[in-house]
Amino acid sequence: MSTLCVPSLVPSVAEDCEQLRKAFSGWGTNEDLIISILGHRNFEQRKLIRQVYAETYGEDLLKALDKELSNDFERVVLIWTLDPAERDAYLANEATKRWTSSNQVLVEIACTRSPKELLRAREAYHARFKKSLEEDVAYHTTGDFRKLLVALVSSYRYGGDDVNLTLAKSEAKLLHEKISEKAYNCDDIIRILSTRSKAQVNATLNQYKNEFGNDINKDLKEDPKDEFLCLLRATIKCLVNPEKYFEKVLRLSINKRGTDEGALTRVVATRAEVDMKIIKEEYQKRNSVPLDRAIAKDTNGDYENMLLALIGHEEA
Repeated sequence: MSTLCVPSLVPSVAEDCEQLRKAFSGWGTNEDLIISILGHRNFEQRKLIRQVYAETYGEDLLKALDKELSNDFERVVLIWTLDPAERDAYLANEATKRWTSSNQVLVEIACTRSPKELLRAREAYHARFKKSLEEDVAYHTTGDFRKLLVALVSSYRYGGDDVNLTLAKSEAKLLHEKISEKAYNCDDIIRILSTRSKAQVNATLNQYKNEFGNDINKDLKEDPKDEFLCLLRATIKCLVNPEKYFEKVLRLSINKRGTDEGALTRVVATRAEVDMKIIKEEYQKRNSVPLDRAIAKDTNGDYENMLLALIGHEEA
């Protein structure tokens, strides 16, 4: 499901570090060399490169990249080079600082990661920012948004496939009752979405559709402009169909009104080693255009080349 292309014969870590050092020296930066290394190494390999680079040259690779690169290319390389848990902590912190009610980054991190991945991100948040993700989310949000988001980021769900069908039926009925009453912020809706396993949520929503005839997200579209309902729908999509959720984020980030580089960078950097292959298939199916062609049309230069390398474009 990953789109990352790692060469069959990978140079030694010391050689990669030496080549990166060369890319930073002399007149100008060799961006192509940086892409050829960092854009074609997996998480474990990038982690070793950072470690050996620091030991060899006495400088954090991220600081070297920050000095040498700029703009959208710098951001995608830096976010990509981070350890996944560090990356999530960084993106979550950024999301709390720039919080708006339409910001769905915290939902993405809380609901598309595995329980252990979310826990590691929360630990990385402690280490980097000397406070908890939960306290920052609580501090920067209010009302129903705080109620939902604090519950989601604090969650440690069961990660297995076992489901309780009796529970699924009763909770589907409960969800329908509350949605019919327009009690969208009620404790039961938030409890079910923030504590049940993804498999259990999926079973409950299947029961909901079988019993009441609609997808739950259709019933949550009562007021399309209601931002809390929008966040609830994003929560559900991220829990049960993350690939379709990320396809939509990509589609909205590459459109005729201009490119949302923040969203494009985030999705490519966080999903390239996870499920980008499926996201690309969803994108092609929905838009009748390959994702790499859409990215090439809307971006340029080193930024375009790095994105294409991460989504497995043959020539990148």
